[in-house]
Amino acid sequence: MRVARLTLFLVAAISLSAQGLINRRAPSFSLPDSALQQHDILDYRGSWLLLDFMKTDCLHCKQLSTKLEAVKKKYGPKVAVLSIVITPPETQATVAKYVAETKITTPIVFDLSQVAIAYFKATPQNSGFDTPHLFAISPTGMIVKDWSQITAESPTFLSELDQLIAGSPAKK
Repeated sequence: MRVARLTLFLVAAISLSAQGLINRRAPSFSLPDSALQQHDILDYRGSWLLLDFMKTDCLHCKQLSTKLEAVKKKYGPKVAVLSIVITPPETQATVAKYVAETKITTPIVFDLSQVAIAYFKATPQNSGFDTPHLFAISPTGMIVKDWSQITAESPTFLSELDQLIAGSPAKK
């Protein structure tokens, strides 16, 4: 009986922890890409923004980047994709190699971890996150979905994304 209660408590705690990332305003930021062009999250208001925290040496990240590129093409101006890497260890060279391998056009911006800290509510006890990690941010700037350790092969990912985007107005 004690084990059952402990298990129920842990499941509830994990569930509540995950809920803490959704239904709140996306923390604001402006970050540079490898050409030193700034990407401000406020520039994406009015469109769905898929915010992808990734690593260039991650196989699942590469597969997801390709899938997100297709999503961006499918929805046009209604959806934007922005990838974030942490530097160090990522550099302009690692990002250039990644772009050459994946052929993506999605901007990849460099974070010194301040943005990641805000999105993942980092503390000394909660100091890391798994990649790829994808947030869906509504046209009004609210985090409405959080996919942790998502893979491009996830059977529900595209249908969940389609449900989120369906019925929202396109950016003018």
